Amino acid sequence: MSGFVSFVSSGPGDPELLTLRAVKRIEAADAVLYDDLSAGPILALARPEADLVGVGKRAGRPSPKQDHVSRLLVDYARTGAKVVRLKSGDAGLFGRLEEEIDALKAEGIGFEIVPGVASPLAAAAAAGIPLTRRLAARRVQFITGADVTGGLPGDLNWAALADPQATTVVFMGKRTLPALVERLAAHGLPAETPAILAESVGHPEESLTRGTLASLVALLAERAEAGKAPGLILYGPLAG
Repeated sequence: MSGFVSFVSSGPGDPELLTLRAVKRIEAADAVLYDDLSAGPILALARPEADLVGVGKRAGRPSPKQDHVSRLLVDYARTGAKVVRLKSGDAGLFGRLEEEIDALKAEGIGFEIVPGVASPLAAAAAAGIPLTRRLAARRVQFITGADVTGGLPGDLNWAALADPQATTVVFMGKRTLPALVERLAAHGLPAETPAILAESVGHPEESLTRGTLASLVALLAERAEAGKAPGLILYGPLAG
């Protein structure tokens, strides 16, 4: 007997930003394996008898290993269950989706991907700005600010990231922002480039801080708990 896995994108956390398909899959699930940022009111959509299993990863906190999460998906599906793997933002964006898909393919288990509102789109909407502008911001780029060690990745395309006519969104970059800004300055992007720190987007405690790359570095240096709230950093001509 083999079940089926739906990789459901939960968006930034606000249930009103779920797609209709996402809601239907959660309501029908026998088991929901959810990320930390997908917890809360979204889980209330699940049936009372459904298994709810937290498998989220957060920087600086004890987290389940990826192979354990993949094994859970396989084990639940093998019982014939309808499984929802609830991922924050859009499942295909910095969510280690491919590793979990590979585990299912190896066992011959069927799956689908339900797309959702990516957190950069929700952050830009909350800030009241577009991500592109004709002639001034023709390109959007998403990067991760932390590698597997928690440090700034060393193999980033610095010329692209220092492009003054691009909108750049940095995931998981609050701790490494000083190093990032230093490297960007070395490649010609001023530290006074407009920037926004978007934290807990889609949650009641949502916070948007506008400034420059330099001012955000100073702000985060002053905060003892800079890494606790999930955050994105947007910089470029539209962040002003």
